[in-house]
Amino acid sequence: MSVVIPALNEALNLPHVFEALPAGLHQVVLVDGGSTDGTVEVAQRLRPDVVVVRQTRTGKGNALATGFAACTGDAIAMIDADGSTDPAEIHRFISALTDGAEFAKGSRFGEGGHSHDITPLRRAGNEGLNLVVNSLFGTKFTDLCYGYNAFWRRVVPVMDLPPTELPRAADGRKLWGDGFEIETLINIRVAASGMRVKEVSSIEHLRIHGTSNLNTFRDGARVLRTIVSEFRRRAAQRRAAAKTATRAGGATERIKTVPVLTVPGGNWCGTVDALLTAESQTTPAGTPPVVDGTTVGADQTEVRR
Repeated sequence: MSVVIPALNEALNLPHVFEALPAGLHQVVLVDGGSTDGTVEVAQRLRPDVVVVRQTRTGKGNALATGFAACTGDAIAMIDADGSTDPAEIHRFISALTDGAEFAKGSRFGEGGHSHDITPLRRAGNEGLNLVVNSLFGTKFTDLCYGYNAFWRRVVPVMDLPPTELPRAADGRKLWGDGFEIETLINIRVAASGMRVKEVSSIEHLRIHGTSNLNTFRDGARVLRTIVSEFRRRAAQRRAAAKTATRAGGATERIKTVPVLTVPGGNWCGTVDALLTAESQTTPAGTPPVVDGTTVGADQTEVRR
């Protein structure tokens, strides 16, 4: 298990988070977003084997994509650096994966889950967005906007996250998928792919130190836009797949029904492959070969020679 922890000025919170990490982890990846409070130094002091990477742009989405690219474990867990997600719960996610799930999704509102941090306004927004996604995509999520998840590393390509090597936007705005909409984007794309998703109950705690970078209205709007965008994206993919299938079916049908080789005056027609196969068969002298169940006449045999 590799654990990815995006962090921006979380030096005061890291001691609590690192202490709660379970023993035996394969890798801990800290993704730094340009901290100025000594976050990286604290992480390296607390855990000398920590892998520190610098995110290539700004935003949580880009931080996660950068962290995933650095992971070498069979499975990946994503947690927050502010102490709101409990690292001690990682064993629950591991159990879900080893029991057959491909994606273990944390839920604060499923059975056994709870949040000490979410405001009534944010909860109402989450429930509304959750309902929209379940209706549009046929999912059964109980908690759409929660970033505590774990999955097999082979799932990362399915997420199709914005490439980390892309430059920042000239106007300074985040690229689509680089912000807090990342959790919704990942949840929808994994579920829409048909992978086995299992929810895991989780308890969200209050941030220990500092203030959250989440903006209820701005980031809520980005999440809503993500849902609409993913619905259109999925519809476009289905149309493209249907068109490809139709073309393939039509090509196959033409090969089966359209004569590509005929013999003037004869009564046989068929494909080139069938004729070549017949020509390669050894038949007794004077016995015409059989092609696609039809006996080829002597006049036709003469033409093939």
